[in-house]
Amino acid sequence: MEVEPCSLATRKFEESAGMTVSSSGFISVTWRRLWPLPALLLTAGIFAGIATWVLSAPVRAFEESEELFFRNGDAARGEQVFLAGQCASCHASPGQSDRTRLGGGLPLASPFGAFNVPNISPDPIDGIGRWRGIDLANALMSGVSPDGRHYYPALPYVAYARMRPEEVRDLMAYLRGLPPVAGRPPPHDLPLPFRLRRGIGLWKRLFLDRSPLTDDPSHDAAWNRGRYLVEAQLHCAECHSTRNLLYAVSDDTRHAGGPDQEGTGLVPNITPAAIGHWSDDDLVVLLTTGRTPDLRQVAGSMADVVRNTAALPEPDRRAIAAYVRALPARPSPDMP
Repeated sequence: MEVEPCSLATRKFEESAGMTVSSSGFISVTWRRLWPLPALLLTAGIFAGIATWVLSAPVRAFEESEELFFRNGDAARGEQVFLAGQCASCHASPGQSDRTRLGGGLPLASPFGAFNVPNISPDPIDGIGRWRGIDLANALMSGVSPDGRHYYPALPYVAYARMRPEEVRDLMAYLRGLPPVAGRPPPHDLPLPFRLRRGIGLWKRLFLDRSPLTDDPSHDAAWNRGRYLVEAQLHCAECHSTRNLLYAVSDDTRHAGGPDQEGTGLVPNITPAAIGHWSDDDLVVLLTTGRTPDLRQVAGSMADVVRNTAALPEPDRRAIAAYVRALPARPSPDMP
């Protein structure tokens, strides 16, 4: 049997693979043999882009056929939702004392830039006077605007998403009776890429939980009411926690305190690791007057929170105290 010389066999293999050997002995690969690789990468990129676009699309919590929001709400109950949800703390027009004039305009600093709080008064041009109840529900419970855009999670819809839909209907009934305020705040002052809202859809896929907060039969009615108020309406964890790398609330430090979102100081730990020596009555006094057991007075944004909780029924303040005192004890996170 005749055997080809080694050098001849090697050359035939190189040619079949699309390789050539230069006079210096280096091997190169011809593009005509590898053309499927760029095509495959391009195809994969196109499919990845389409998948990302689909997954990041705004998803409304409620469809147009949702009959609940086409019934009249109870404005008196809506006022309680307004107070617990801390709506006036952000949306009341700065520089005036009427907390029902919701013209917005408060700037909120953040690591991403400045958010300018919008007008949510019943003004039909600058506010939400043309909104329907279902529009408010989709804004608060899915972070989607009436025109189908993502809202930034500076609006704490991660917490509001767990509210009861009928309470949003009542809230809308209350908001409709407030004075309209003309004027629209400036747009958010955010650098690229944070002006591109589409990516928020992917963030929501990871961190927006719309499952309702149902009662836990292992706890009494006061604890369950307090849990609902603290975790949904009051959205306490949004301030009293640190954030993970994607800027969502970290479960490990939930309610254990952290840096203020506006970079102005520290928010205290409210778990029993820090306030375990407080009684229920101590917490009720704090939520009513802003006075701590050591006779200090809360200030800053917490003082504004107390203005709202003080107007809630006392059973609600006691329910909040019962739930907070039963939170898992977590140490305050280390701060830089």
